[in-house]
Amino acid sequence: MMLEHDYDKYPELTNNQLNDLRFTSPHPQIEEDFDAVVVKVHDGDSITLRTSFRDFDFPLRLLDIDAPELNKGGVEAREWLKGLLLNHHVKVLINKSMRVGKYGRLLGKVLFNGLDVGQEELHLGLAKPFEAKEEGGIPDIKKYFRQNKIWS
Repeated sequence: MMLEHDYDKYPELTNNQLNDLRFTSPHPQIEEDFDAVVVKVHDGDSITLRTSFRDFDFPLRLLDIDAPELNKGGVEAREWLKGLLLNHHVKVLINKSMRVGKYGRLLGKVLFNGLDVGQEELHLGLAKPFEAKEEGGIPDIKKYFRQNKIWS
């Protein structure tokens, strides 16, 4: 049975998909660190890259950070990232065990002139560590009460 994959919408295969679909991919799958040019900044933690080994631009989400959405105060993070990276060469570091996020985007740490861009966003208060997002999780009501001094 041949598995189907929409490479136009989701150019990256997950690690599980690599086993079955690697040889059906119309383009190289990224499993190693690489150099690229930032051609677009979407928000404080998502960019579009151009490389010499692919004939199309593709998205990357910065690994381990979570910048606010644009409608929730994230414009400052986007503008900072745009001012720093747009049209510049960067080095992308790939974590082989966590290459692709839940929306099919490549994940990676971005280095610019030796600076870990995600760590700098954390340091400047433009983003939070990703694990602080608690996306899809059940809220810890005891933690909420403690933080708001409702319960000790």
